[in-house]
Amino acid sequence: MAAYASSTALIGIDAVRVEVEAQVISALKRFAIVGLPDGVVREAKDRVRCAIQNSGLSFPDHEVIVSLAPASLPKFGARFDLAIALSVLAADGQLDPHSLRGKLILGELALDGRLKPVPGDLASAIELRRTGGGELLLPYENASFAATVEGISVIGMTSLLEAVSYLQKRMPPRPLPPLAPRRGPRAGEITFRDVVGQHAAKRALEVAAAGGHNLLMVGPPGAGKSMLAQRVNSILPPLTNAELLEVQKIYSAGKHQQLYNEDSAHGYRPFRAPHHTLSTAGLIGGGSNPLPGEVSLAHCGVLFLDEFAEMRRDSLESLREPLETGRVSISRAKLRVSFPANFILIAAMNPCPCGKRGSQPKGSRAQCVCAPVAVQRYQSKLSGPI
Repeated sequence: MAAYASSTALIGIDAVRVEVEAQVISALKRFAIVGLPDGVVREAKDRVRCAIQNSGLSFPDHEVIVSLAPASLPKFGARFDLAIALSVLAADGQLDPHSLRGKLILGELALDGRLKPVPGDLASAIELRRTGGGELLLPYENASFAATVEGISVIGMTSLLEAVSYLQKRMPPRPLPPLAPRRGPRAGEITFRDVVGQHAAKRALEVAAAGGHNLLMVGPPGAGKSMLAQRVNSILPPLTNAELLEVQKIYSAGKHQQLYNEDSAHGYRPFRAPHHTLSTAGLIGGGSNPLPGEVSLAHCGVLFLDEFAEMRRDSLESLREPLETGRVSISRAKLRVSFPANFILIAAMNPCPCGKRGSQPKGSRAQCVCAPVAVQRYQSKLSGPI
């Protein structure tokens, strides 16, 4: 008998529903997973077998076939472990197959049956709501953020055995931990009140923040460019509910749960300040299973690029599309993804290679000694569109 469970594949920052089908066959003892899985999904065979046995349940002593449909969609990561384990138990008769209907299931299994958090919980919750609602079964650590999506029921689990007990109606769902928004400023928050002077620069930042404009600050080292940029968030309004959900969806698509932006969960806008040596893929996003880059992680917030003229030319030019359209599109052989990237770009650079041009009076020993051609070459790293 075949048993069915529903899960999701994460494509970019969006979740796509995947049907997990399992069947136990009276044949040679074998466990196979089909449906275009990657190496991590194929390794689920060992994780699922150990988790079932260490949870006091019985793994089928026959051939087990698990199909992930649609078969043409690439499957990445360990998010299918729990759905595979429950569908195998249902196919073996240890669980009522009807108990899996109307539920979206995701979670990584440890060898002892514990559930580990997975990326893409918010995307899965949004997909479940889009397709008519129902129950979302996922690791307890993911439950608080997923529960912010209205119109669905979120059930947080800590182990495979707990999930089986809930489906067998032998235990009620765990209460979810609250995710209460903070009120007032953060402890130790840096604000414009800390800045003495710099009236022209502060006015320029206020105009940029009010109108969503990009800003380039040019000045010698120590003039206060980085200090001013780090305080822009203090004059930006809090995230709206729609923006907060979109920002958290981007952060939840990262490889690790730690990529969640805790500040945005409490209404604060993202502020990203990557090192100037980052690659184009790190800035724009990419990979075989494309993940969002810094421009998307700064969505609805601020992207601060210090030492702007020292960045790679191809990285600088890759900013053209997101600055113009507010989105990034990445194409691969088997899939194409699009990430939101609507941010305020604040850049800072020196006026010349030595950084002293225009900052010292003539005759000073600290005066700029860069040749005019060197200054022109340095500043020409920024193209006209940028």
